[in-house]
Amino acid sequence: MDEKKIIAALIAAANENIDAGMVYDALETPPDRKMGDVAFPCFKLARTLRMAPPAIAAGILEKINEDKLPGMISKVVAAGGYLNFYLDRGAISKATVDEITELKDGYGRSDEGAGKTVLVEFSSPNIAKPFHIGHLVSTALGHSIARIYSFLGYDTVRVNHLGDWGTQFGKLITAYKLWGNEETIMKDPINELLKIYVRFHEEAEKDPSLEDDARANFRALENGDPEITRLWRFFVDASLKEFDRMYKLLGVDFDSFAGESFYTDKMPEVVEILKEKGILEESDGAMVVRFDDESMPPCIILKSDGTTIYATRDIAAALYRKRHYDFYKNVYVVGTPQTLHFKQVFGTLKKMGFEWADDCVHVGFGYVRFPDKAMSTRHGDVVLLEDVLNEAVAKTKEIIVNSATSKDLDNADLVAEKVGIGAVLYTFLKNSRERDIIFTWKDILDFEGESGPYVQYAYARGCSVLSKAQEAGIDYGSGDASLLTSDEEYNLVRMLSSFRDTVREAAARFEPSIVTRYVTDLAQQFNKFYNTCSVMKAEEEIRKARLKLTACAAECIKTALWLIGVDVVEKM
Repeated sequence: MDEKKIIAALIAAANENIDAGMVYDALETPPDRKMGDVAFPCFKLARTLRMAPPAIAAGILEKINEDKLPGMISKVVAAGGYLNFYLDRGAISKATVDEITELKDGYGRSDEGAGKTVLVEFSSPNIAKPFHIGHLVSTALGHSIARIYSFLGYDTVRVNHLGDWGTQFGKLITAYKLWGNEETIMKDPINELLKIYVRFHEEAEKDPSLEDDARANFRALENGDPEITRLWRFFVDASLKEFDRMYKLLGVDFDSFAGESFYTDKMPEVVEILKEKGILEESDGAMVVRFDDESMPPCIILKSDGTTIYATRDIAAALYRKRHYDFYKNVYVVGTPQTLHFKQVFGTLKKMGFEWADDCVHVGFGYVRFPDKAMSTRHGDVVLLEDVLNEAVAKTKEIIVNSATSKDLDNADLVAEKVGIGAVLYTFLKNSRERDIIFTWKDILDFEGESGPYVQYAYARGCSVLSKAQEAGIDYGSGDASLLTSDEEYNLVRMLSSFRDTVREAAARFEPSIVTRYVTDLAQQFNKFYNTCSVMKAEEEIRKARLKLTACAAECIKTALWLIGVDVVEKM
């Protein structure tokens, strides 16, 4: 049941000049429950209705017949410029708990996205470079955003736009020709390729002519040189095997691995369209699209040596995706340093006459920072993701083994893997995506604070209670949730009832941290309920109702964690 829809319809029915959709979007939750459960601020209507907000609130209240209020609303009060609705606790508890009990993991889902395709481009690591901790931000964010949109009924396409083209391959090929040993590289492809890539940059600082060799080798790759192409293919295949291991560990999958190289034969059309539109200009030997009227640097399409740049490939990719998928939204989960790049790409598409460029969205994010370490692929200073995940699992296993409550675990290794990896994912998604992530083990593996293990433990606690009820032969399916009217019970119910709106807000803002914040608050609220309200020792009918509420809380925690890519465990 969506009580906000009922309230919005009630307000709209009281005044024919008020739109129910506008009311729905404007409804708020008062900061203090004494002020009601749902509030409608009338300030937005002041100009339209030409009345003061308090007068608008009083006028609407006068036309609402309190004798015919829906059963879920106990009273309505006008206070200043607000119309405050007080809900009947028993009715709300029953409606919410019964709905979750019926829908289970379908609670909160919707079909609002039916018939609309959302492309989410994320992860997109560079070929022949290790999968480091920085890649996890895009991977975790994109995976969660895709799940959130899928949950709302959108046809979601997960795209891994691999960095498998560009000048860096000219550098790597040059390095391989000079210092590569195929037998050595085959034993440990990624690490050995990184070594020679780092060496290239070290040597190029002493001998700048190596940069010319690199550009020549990339030109040869673009021109289809057989030997250069063979080396490039070797780099790609070795990297994909490495990446696949990481994605399996994280539980991440993709619908498309079409990387930059996929669009090499589609770039000439981009150049032709730009020429036809008369917006491709020469600048110091390069071909660019200018944005003088927008105070933005020009977008380079072709470099002075005639080779393409990743902007060219992104424009070609956008064209292909629109034609192939006819997307509703084309989402790029890429770091905030690329903000200008995407403004240029979207701006170029707009100049080409494609209005759907407005449906392309750059979802930026901050850096991963370590208190005592900086990262640079060029200099080999990287923190490998696999090392971090392995250490998270090992540290979690140590905590579990030394815990008095974990003695009866018969699958400690699996629990440690789910909790350890979940702890890392949670940390990367708990704050606003544009904030930098400060990586410390103390915060990540905190079983008491705002952490993945804390939330997973709340779920396991709920499962433990339900398991005890099952062992005692208690059938709580017929429990009457209208009995759940105490503060702690009702606060938990209200938290559960806000799940649907939470998911919608996360989708609208491309912000998984909204779900992470929600599931943390839900776990905290469940723990308050658990510690305040006796469940198993309560009077029979209250016990059934509380067990039913416990099952609903566990279900919602599990679903919310799934939306951010975190698995649950039933025992910890």
